[in-house]
Amino acid sequence: MERGGFLASNYSNLYRIKQEIRERVWRRMEEEGIAIFPRPVYGRIPNFRGHVAAAARLMRHDLFRRAKVVFCCPDSPQRPVREGALRSGKLLIMASPRLRSGFLILDPKKIPPSLYRRASTIRGAFSLGDKVEFPAEKIDLKVTGSVAVSVDGGRVGKGGGFSDLEYAILRELGVVDDDTPVVTTVHEVQIVNFVPMTAHDVPIDYIFTPSRTIKTRGAYTKPKGIIWEELDHRKLEEIPILRRLAERRR
Repeated sequence: MERGGFLASNYSNLYRIKQEIRERVWRRMEEEGIAIFPRPVYGRIPNFRGHVAAAARLMRHDLFRRAKVVFCCPDSPQRPVREGALRSGKLLIMASPRLRSGFLILDPKKIPPSLYRRASTIRGAFSLGDKVEFPAEKIDLKVTGSVAVSVDGGRVGKGGGFSDLEYAILRELGVVDDDTPVVTTVHEVQIVNFVPMTAHDVPIDYIFTPSRTIKTRGAYTKPKGIIWEELDHRKLEEIPILRRLAERRR
């Protein structure tokens, strides 16, 4: 399979290019004073000045306003999105870090409004949400963190592959599909000219920055589920829900 002019099998070269993109973005955000806590941003989904404004822009959009169930990553720049989902009465689903504890369901009806901010943090989500192995609710909007994105829909994460794996698992469960919007909030400097994409990489449909909304060109198709032959077998050992899905498949 070919995406963006790169052979998907040429992973070593692709990883090198993606890592160069990450390093360039991280360095610029640190050097120009764009990065904020937690720092340094190297190795992270970077938090940035204006992340609240980017989140507010997303939450004013019809994609968010119409959504009843929002899946949001646990990263720092997207914390205002998670709090906003709860304050808007939406069911919030989060992945636990590295997926080792499955997923967290946060129902705003079960959480006092005074605790919504706390519930939007990872620690608060564990104490105030319900831990489940597999979410059953149909997801209306998936919000992901990014290190870099391109206007054709390419995305680079921090390198662990967990955001793509989350999507693949949700796709296997039938709670997301091709029509489920995948969006991200970033700073303008995180928008790059090109991102190489492989078969398991999940493209972005909309990019929200503090100053603009970008509907991507949709150059890439979304994965239909887990590409088992490309799965790192160490993840099967580390992530119980993956082992369960593998057992179901057999």
